Amino acid sequence: MPELPEVETSKRGIAPHTEGRRVTGLVVRNGQLRWPVPDDLASHVVGRTLKSISRRGKYLLLAFTNGHLIVHLGMSGSLRMVQAEEPAGFHDHIDLRFGGQALRYTDPRRFGCWLWACGDVNAHKLLAHLGPEPLSEAFNADYLYQRARGRKQNLKNFIMDSQLVVGVGNIYANEALFLAGLRPRAAAGSLTRPKAAKLVAHIKAVLAAAIAQGGTTLKDFVGGDGKPGYFKQQLYVYGRGGQACRICHSLLKEVRVNNRATVYCAQCQR
Repeated sequence: MPELPEVETSKRGIAPHTEGRRVTGLVVRNGQLRWPVPDDLASHVVGRTLKSISRRGKYLLLAFTNGHLIVHLGMSGSLRMVQAEEPAGFHDHIDLRFGGQALRYTDPRRFGCWLWACGDVNAHKLLAHLGPEPLSEAFNADYLYQRARGRKQNLKNFIMDSQLVVGVGNIYANEALFLAGLRPRAAAGSLTRPKAAKLVAHIKAVLAAAIAQGGTTLKDFVGGDGKPGYFKQQLYVYGRGGQACRICHSLLKEVRVNNRATVYCAQCQR
């Protein structure tokens, strides 16, 4: 699934080609996504100028003067710029056209979304419950420590809760916990202030590094320019169960935490 760095990479890839440009057409080949594409979506965007693109968690927010187009990449979606007349593939479900170019949405599993929101987009039901952005000042050691107090939930699921903080998906939760030296199944309530500070610092560092390198190459993820991400080369634990720890060289353990693959080092993570 595209996670926060992949979505941010997509945003940065498509923004220079779309911001400030007028939408000349909308082609919906298959609108049966996680939620059906609104039948009247074209009436909201065609002929309008796309003012800006921002990101909230894993959602892309395309701002127009009359509202926002909310896009989520789902489990397997991607966005890329193509020539408008380039033949569409079987999984190329939507084109947002800008003259001779198009922003093309590809989604084999069709679990993403294209929805329209009027008014305050942050009050939309998909966004209103979201916690702070992980790279913002609002996500800090004191905030995490206070939210963790008395919690029996395991640390991994705790930091992956979008109501606590957005965008810390499975890959980056594994990596941040390893770098912070914390076991994924430890109780969130066991976090001391120093441990909370360390974990926050590594969550921010891991996500920033992944964004800088264009996201993580997993299956068919590509950025807005059609190129894959390269962060996978830097992973310490995710996808490396049974292999040697890059730090202490002991074998990494792989377990399931809430049915998600979870890899950790019993020596480096206490």
